[in-house]
Amino acid sequence: MHKLMRYIKGYEKQALLAPLFKMLEACFELFVPLVIASIIDTGIKNGDATFIWTRCGLLVLLAAVGLASSLTAQWFSATAALGFGTALRKDLYRHIDTLSYSELDGIGTPTLVTRMTSDINQVQNGVNLTLRLLLRSPFIVLGALIMAFSISPKLTLLFVLVTVVISLIIWGIMRLTVPIYHEAQNGMDRVTLLTRENYVGARVVRAFARQADELAAFVETNDHLKKIQISAGRISALMNPLTYLVVNLGVIALLLRGGSEVNNGTLTQGEIIALINYMSQILVNLLRLADLVVSVTRALASGMRVNEILNTHSTMTDPGTAELAADAENAVCFDNVTFTYRGAAAPSLTDISFTARTGETIGIIGGTGSGKSTLIDLICRFYDADNGDVTLFDHDVKQYSFAQLRGLVGIVPQQAVLFTGTIRDNMQWAAPGATDEEIWQALEIAQAAEFVRGKPGMLDAPVETAGRNFSGGQRQRLTIARALVPKPRILILDDSASALDFATDAALRKAIKEKTQGMTVFIVSQRAASVQRADHILVLDDGRLVGDAPHAELLHSCEVYKEICLSQLSKEEVAKPQGASKPRKAPRI
Repeated sequence: MHKLMRYIKGYEKQALLAPLFKMLEACFELFVPLVIASIIDTGIKNGDATFIWTRCGLLVLLAAVGLASSLTAQWFSATAALGFGTALRKDLYRHIDTLSYSELDGIGTPTLVTRMTSDINQVQNGVNLTLRLLLRSPFIVLGALIMAFSISPKLTLLFVLVTVVISLIIWGIMRLTVPIYHEAQNGMDRVTLLTRENYVGARVVRAFARQADELAAFVETNDHLKKIQISAGRISALMNPLTYLVVNLGVIALLLRGGSEVNNGTLTQGEIIALINYMSQILVNLLRLADLVVSVTRALASGMRVNEILNTHSTMTDPGTAELAADAENAVCFDNVTFTYRGAAAPSLTDISFTARTGETIGIIGGTGSGKSTLIDLICRFYDADNGDVTLFDHDVKQYSFAQLRGLVGIVPQQAVLFTGTIRDNMQWAAPGATDEEIWQALEIAQAAEFVRGKPGMLDAPVETAGRNFSGGQRQRLTIARALVPKPRILILDDSASALDFATDAALRKAIKEKTQGMTVFIVSQRAASVQRADHILVLDDGRLVGDAPHAELLHSCEVYKEICLSQLSKEEVAKPQGASKPRKAPRI
């Protein structure tokens, strides 16, 4: 937890003033039993009404000043805690954004969501209570012991014994509950995972009539979380009964021993009442301390989980170098590249070698799980290859700064993702300064201009969450246009036309070829018709490159490609693809 306290920076003043005002309130509270004792021993004993009313006025004054101090302290502590939570949340978000796909894959989205929300809220609440109670409660307990000692040193030993026993109870409960709260937060991750899966895949769940099964899985996980929380609650529930038992036994012992002292004339009745009040103050503040312990244990468990993310460093570093020249003839080269996902039993790509020249269109085809998306992820440097070299424009991809690399490579992922806002907002994601003319040009190429013009407001038409007010094909065309707006040197279409009809798909590929001169285009698809007119086609099979040639050559040299084509196209379409590729200029790696 102490590692996270650096996020209090900027709120040191509030973090210092909050406990000071709480201690000021505690000082006024400690004087109350002495005033009550004087009322009994002097005012009531002598029948002095003026003295009684004067002391009652003093009690009201102490209460008013104490309330003002308490409110001030709570305002300072809330300000510091909110500032702490905001800074921590911002830094955690920024840190998560620096993690590579490898780390994100290992941690998981549900865990990140839980730690960004629930865990940080727990830590924030812990900071708030700590500033308010960490010094105040021990100060009152210690102050009550000192005041009791000034009244009766003998009876103070009883106070010390009660305080030690209650402290041991609190420590024991804290020792037992910290790991349980940590387990509960892990259970919350699982609940978040199931909730997210069911919300995102609601249509699939209903299509397969799996509502009952998914509900049963959620109930089982939720019940397990409930059992963990009940277990922690049962232990925490022992706090109040045990502490009240100890304090009440202490009050009984105080009355028994104090009664003898009063009979002997050693103590007065008012002093006995004052001692009982100090005993009650110790009880109340130790209970508050117990509540603080419960909150702090949760905060500690959550803080450890947040620290786990902050201590996870990306294995992929940004060199941050000056911009490299990107004018070489060879746009992309793979040289004996092998890649294995973290925790995987076998490589996803093995000994991949090929070269893509500037301005060429490269098709990538293969069966499910053959490594198509993995290959283009290495071009974008979403992952780093285990072995071999990936070069862009004759420079190792690792030498490019992330900013330049993202500018050179435009990618359209398999899942078309749009963000809340307007069409213009989405088009300007990679090029904030893009003009309407540039946006319309990209929309024309992506075959999206027609339906955008039909929208009220056109470029200012709203985009709802995840683009749900657009069809699947419309979303795909908008994401293609978004990648085209900044005019990248390399464009990657990762199966991004799967929701398009064949006519629109053909028009899209034709427009990209004719209107993106000098742009190297990778088309990843499972449709043979989408890649057969490419300058050359990479055929992947179980992570290996089994073919690298134009369509006509692959039909004779690559059995895997031939089987794919014959399973999707007629013999006439296979033999004579429209707009067949030109002969290759030179052999490749």
